[in-house]
Amino acid sequence: MQLILKNKNTLLLDEFKFKCSIGKKGSTSNKIEGDKKTPKGVYSLGPLFYRKDRLKNPETKIKKIPIKKSMGWCDDVNNKNYNRLIKVSKKIKHEKLFRKNSIYDLLILINYNTKKPVRKKGSAIFIHLTNNYKKTLGCIALKENDLLTILKLINKKTKIKIL
Repeated sequence: MQLILKNKNTLLLDEFKFKCSIGKKGSTSNKIEGDKKTPKGVYSLGPLFYRKDRLKNPETKIKKIPIKKSMGWCDDVNNKNYNRLIKVSKKIKHEKLFRKNSIYDLLILINYNTKKPVRKKGSAIFIHLTNNYKKTLGCIALKENDLLTILKLINKKTKIKIL
C-alpha cells in the first residue's frame, strides 16, 4: 500500500482521493532547511503522534505516541539531535509538538532525512492537520476526517511517494 502525493493538492491511497496542501513553494528534489518546499521521493512512515487530551485513541496499525507538553522536533541545524524528537529546551531551536492550535493533534512522521540526518537538508516533515488547506512549510496537511480515514488503512509497511 502506498500513499501518493499526485500534485500540490491531491493525496491518493488506493481508490481514495484526498484534498491536501503542501509546502508554500511546491515540491523539490533538493530540499533545504527553511525553503518551504515538500521533499520529492519515496519515504517510509514513522509513528503517529497524537494529542490524547483532545482525541480519543485513533484507530491505526502504525505505532502511536501520545504528545506530551515537553515534546519537540529539533530543527536546529547546529544541534546533534537535528531532525529528531527532543525534550523542548530554550537552548535548542525546535518545532513544538504540543500546540495551542490543532494542526499537530494528529501527525505522522514522514521518514525524510531521519536515518542519519544531513544538516540543512530539511527536518520536521510531517503529515498533519489543517482547517483551511493553507500552504505549509514543507509538510502535507489534511482535514481531520481524511487523516483519520488514512490512519485506518495504512500499516507499518506503507510508504509515501511524493511526486
